[in-house]
Amino acid sequence: MDETRLTLLADESFAPLLPALRARLELAGQSIVPRNFSSILDEVMRQVMHKAIEGAGGTEGSVWLADQSSESLVIVYNTGPNSEKLVGRFKQPLDSGLISMVFASEQPFVENQVFRNSNQDKSLDSMLGLQTQAMIAIPFYFLEACRGVISCVQLTRTGSGRTSPSGFDAADEAIIRNAAVILGRLIDHWALRTTVGLV
Repeated sequence: MDETRLTLLADESFAPLLPALRARLELAGQSIVPRNFSSILDEVMRQVMHKAIEGAGGTEGSVWLADQSSESLVIVYNTGPNSEKLVGRFKQPLDSGLISMVFASEQPFVENQVFRNSNQDKSLDSMLGLQTQAMIAIPFYFLEACRGVISCVQLTRTGSGRTSPSGFDAADEAIIRNAAVILGRLIDHWALRTTVGLV
């Protein structure tokens, strides 16, 4: 079958409006903060997270956003049973922990023995009585900037004596990385449509 490439050209009549549109989208990006993030999540966005965590073999996953003071990352969405204790409540200081390292470096991270990593901040595990065995953490971009991290973890209850989870591999990392891209693009789409009045 012969395939032809679809080519869409920008409408020149919009060109004078582009600087204002870019400025407005930048403002939209800055306006999406931990306290209002959940208000923009629709069912499709939530399913992207849940399906990715399940597909990667995670116990649960979280979306972390930098707060307005740029002092910490805040859990703004969580797929696990403790979400009410975590969302909008747990903050990870930007100067400690693996999640903050991923945000600062903008590099993905996969570790299958997190509890042995001296850089892990164990505050969250201690609070919940859990031990993080394995973790995938991916920088989270939307509206042209890295604004947080998406994490997927395998957990065990402290002192449970259960066999450790199997850990993550490159295919699992790819699932979470793709989910981060899809979620970021869905937010971009929402922001653009809202900015130009299409919703």
